[in-house]
Amino acid sequence: MNWKVLEHVPLLLYILAAKTLILCLAFAGVKIYQRRRLDAKEQSLGPAKKQPAERRKDD
Repeated sequence: MNWKVLEHVPLLLYILAAKTLILCLAFAGVKIYQRRRLDAKEQSLGPAKKQPAERRKDD
């Protein structure tokens, strides 16, 4: 077994931790972006959906 490889284990663990953190932040950013886009879409469709419901209540 090559024991010199074990000298690089801490560096490899730091790289793995950094990669994991970057991926988690990226996925969280995508989820926030999707939620904001969905909220904006709901707000733009909101008045159109509320008008037929209000008309039914008046009848």
